[in-house]
Amino acid sequence: MKPRFTPVADFAILVTFSDEINDEVHAAIVAFDQAIAQCSSAASPSGIIEVVPALVNVMVTFDPVVTDHARLEAALRKLLNNTAQHQQNPYKRTVQVCYDESFAFDMDAVAKACKLTHEAVVNAHLAGNYKVLMYGFVPGYAYMGGVGKSIQVPRKTAAVRDIPAGSVIIAGGQCLITTLKMPTGWSVIGRSPTQVLLDDPDRPFLFDVGDEVTFERIDLSTYEALSGSKTNG
Repeated sequence: MKPRFTPVADFAILVTFSDEINDEVHAAIVAFDQAIAQCSSAASPSGIIEVVPALVNVMVTFDPVVTDHARLEAALRKLLNNTAQHQQNPYKRTVQVCYDESFAFDMDAVAKACKLTHEAVVNAHLAGNYKVLMYGFVPGYAYMGGVGKSIQVPRKTAAVRDIPAGSVIIAGGQCLITTLKMPTGWSVIGRSPTQVLLDDPDRPFLFDVGDEVTFERIDLSTYEALSGSKTNG
């Protein structure tokens, strides 16, 4: 795997590992991100402002007063040769989800499309191997890969408004937990009381890219107890 380095404006470099999303590419991106984060202050490339890992690439922004594309690319290439020593075991997180019909607005449609019962859809979702691939779209939207093929459905042809925060939604091979009331074209199959947006400036989101996530089923009464209020769907 030979990454491509592309200058972006006068303040960033896009490091592209592949044109396809797969586990090998994800592992390489996480290792590269960790290699930059774990550099000692003496060894760290000068001028880096932010590192943003995504599905097939990593954006590295920098201060153009401190460095430039050529110098930063040379430093990043050196790091790429040593990413193996920075790989760590992924952090494992558990997210609770309630599949009650008052939350699972699209369960009927997903079950019909996949020719499964509601319970089979739930079991397939719980059995997925989820990894946080990237953040995007709105604050706290952690895109997770790992939805099983048996329940992979395409996005809707039009977005639906006012989907509540905490909704567990799927599209294709990806899953995420909404953090704000917003429209979405993904299928809503449940709701989670787990807080993704944290009241901590140093750690605003629950997940890190590379985390492994397991969904744990809870019933409606447990959801209401954990969320601290009765729900009307």
